[in-house]
Amino acid sequence: GTRWISARPAFLLPVRVLGALFRRLFLTRLRALHDAGRLAFFGSLTPLAERRAFLRHLSPVRKKRWVVYAKPPFAGPEAVLAYLSRYTHRVAISNSRLLRFDEAGVTFRYKDYRKAGATRQQIMTLAAGEFIRRFLLHALPRGFHRIRHYGLLASARRKDHLERARRLLHVAPAPPGDPPDEPEVQPTCPCCGGTMIIIEVFERRYQPRAPPPSLLSSGASAP
Repeated sequence: GTRWISARPAFLLPVRVLGALFRRLFLTRLRALHDAGRLAFFGSLTPLAERRAFLRHLSPVRKKRWVVYAKPPFAGPEAVLAYLSRYTHRVAISNSRLLRFDEAGVTFRYKDYRKAGATRQQIMTLAAGEFIRRFLLHALPRGFHRIRHYGLLASARRKDHLERARRLLHVAPAPPGDPPDEPEVQPTCPCCGGTMIIIEVFERRYQPRAPPPSLLSSGASAP
């Protein structure tokens, strides 16, 4: 079906052009991959390996309108940048979430966001092949980069460059605002997966001391 966006009429034409352009490029390159034998089909999709069947399968898609879906973020662009900055340089799964690897497969922790509290931390075991397949879904193809900066944002001096550009353009600096509130990260127990509460933190060079013994435990007679 057609997907619409909430926008002013002046933005409808660029969105339609962008949708048609993306549809043409996507389908053309998908067909090129099929002709080069770089697409594999399994199960009920095996007949699509034949070229005519594959083209018939894509025929309805050519008649659909591909419309860019976009809407303003609820908390503003600052919240979007804060959210994306936590994921741009991370791998699909960290080593701390991997629990074990044995004949049953790979066991790891994950978060079920449909639940709240300590029950959000769940444990899953997948076969080694399925685990690798899901992990590789997060690997970019050759020639793609996660982040690429150009122009004023290309070097480590981008802050100085942007400040100079603002001075040349006579743009007033943005007033400093409070950073977006981020939920406090609570450590989880490696055994049960529940949320741990930090009572006290000891410095590395000191050992925790036990409470002083009572008179009864020291062997003294009670009055």
